[in-house]
Amino acid sequence: MTTPTRVRVVCIEDDPEIMHLVKIILSRENYEVISANSGIEGLHAVEDNHPDIVLLDLMLPGMDGWEVYQRIKANPELTHIPVIVVTAKAQNIDKVLALRVAKVDGYVTKPFVPVELLDMLRTVLAAQDTNSKPSEE
Repeated sequence: MTTPTRVRVVCIEDDPEIMHLVKIILSRENYEVISANSGIEGLHAVEDNHPDIVLLDLMLPGMDGWEVYQRIKANPELTHIPVIVVTAKAQNIDKVLALRVAKVDGYVTKPFVPVELLDMLRTVLAAQDTNSKPSEE
């Protein structure tokens, strides 16, 4: 029986309190968390680590979250990595734009409760596993 590998998460968040909370929540569930506190640092973290999933704030210093997202999806080596937007932008239009237009994989509004974040991560990762399995014919 093979040992399951830890899920590697890059969390791009400029608020140290939110980042600390995410690390606590995810480490308790045995996720490996790589943190970045700006858009540019986050993009480099994704490029260097090829994580299983990205948690992305939209309002970041330097390069905003949308630009980070576009650069991830434009890179053939990274485009398969699912992205969950974690943002304080709670207007319905923001969520619709993120999910329907930009096609992010998930959307969590700050402040969030731990179970909400974990449920979204599990849902997106499960969908990714389903989509990546070869079809049986």
